Amino acid sequence: MSDGNFNRALLPSTPYRSGYRMGLLQAKSKAVKALQLALEQAQPPLPKGQRETIAADFERMLNLEG
Repeated sequence: MSDGNFNRALLPSTPYRSGYRMGLLQAKSKAVKALQLALEQAQPPLPKGQRETIAADFERMLNLEG
């Protein structure tokens, strides 16, 4: 019985992995932009420095998860 690495070496390469990563990056980018837009429209409006801090923390948390 062969191991999985041997079997994977025989298969042709597929763009699935890179496509998955690209989709993940695009989703994270859209999430950060949506958060920034929501913070700009918040009632009462938040100061710009606080909005930037919240968005940066959110982006850092997304990167830790992946």
